Amino acid sequence: MTQGRISGNGDEKHHVTAADVVRLMAEFAPPGLAFDGDSIGLQVGRMNKPVRRILIALDAYPAVIEEAVRIQADMLVTHHAMLFRPLKTIDTASARGLALAQAISADLAVFNAHTNLDIADGGVNDVLAEMFQLQDVEILERTQNEQLRKLVVFVPRDSHAKVLNAVCAAGAGHIGAYSHCTFNTPGTGTFLPGEGTHPYIGQTGKLEQTDEVRLETIVPERMVEKVVRSMLEAHPYEEVAYDLYPLQLMGKANGIGRIGNLPQPTSLKEFAESVKAKLGLAHIRFSGEPDRIIRRVAVLGGSGVSYAGQAIRKQADVLVTADCDHHNVAEANHDGLCIIDATHAALEVPVLTKVAQYLRSTTGVEVRVTTVNEDPFVWV
Repeated sequence: MTQGRISGNGDEKHHVTAADVVRLMAEFAPPGLAFDGDSIGLQVGRMNKPVRRILIALDAYPAVIEEAVRIQADMLVTHHAMLFRPLKTIDTASARGLALAQAISADLAVFNAHTNLDIADGGVNDVLAEMFQLQDVEILERTQNEQLRKLVVFVPRDSHAKVLNAVCAAGAGHIGAYSHCTFNTPGTGTFLPGEGTHPYIGQTGKLEQTDEVRLETIVPERMVEKVVRSMLEAHPYEEVAYDLYPLQLMGKANGIGRIGNLPQPTSLKEFAESVKAKLGLAHIRFSGEPDRIIRRVAVLGGSGVSYAGQAIRKQADVLVTADCDHHNVAEANHDGLCIIDATHAALEVPVLTKVAQYLRSTTGVEVRVTTVNEDPFVWV
């Protein structure tokens, strides 16, 4: 996915706002991917808040809010929601209520991407799959297929190549492994510029006929805003004629969790030791025979033991997840699936660096990852 830094017209840099960050995060982790009822988006603050420094964290814990205020962050981007159920009171004697009051008092914008970040390409589970060096990676459980739109725009012939390249660079025109997939039909466009217009071609008050090209291409729904914005910037006309049509075609499958193969088979114990080291944990627990050979691995950041059945159906030898309970793990073991149970935080912290890198490259503002230890568990 090609991303551009936020910039203004000419040499003057555009001042980044919370709305810009929300839009960029929607391109990285589209809201439409989130599970029904999930709490995501801007939860505290205002969209027009100027943003010069961003803090990234798993949770808007009181210590994280204090850190954001201390470093003078303008926006906090988290994975878990600060507000995940309706509030009836804000009790500032409680840690949660005090954190909320501090965020509002500091004019801190607080945003989160939860299950949409789990599911997104390059999100929580892709980061884990890459960390564990999985190959031939697939989705563990399909949750939906991406919706597609057909974009049709009418372009003067001399600007056709410029507009075509702009929309394709912004994410349009991808079919499988092919890019720049478009269809182009020459024709004649007509228009009559009214008073106060400044036409690229023709004169005010005179009916104009011009050679144009009808450019058609396909656009994933999550990329529509970016593609249209790029199209309008590249198009020479003062008023651009274009259409967007919904399609019944099934787009790319999206889903929770990932499954893939290890580069080399290894024992369960050796793989568990590797997971522990890569996650920076002092200890880890697993179920299954330590000497069992592991070839195929499923990963699901956060609470994922309920997806053991999908892992078994996809012939995984082991599922790496968190928050596992006795009965589900025992049942998975009887069905031949080993479980590695890491902590919830340990499996989700790695994505924070990825989000920080993305926002640095797309906003140009300072982005930091929290220094607060957000894992509530301590090993003894």
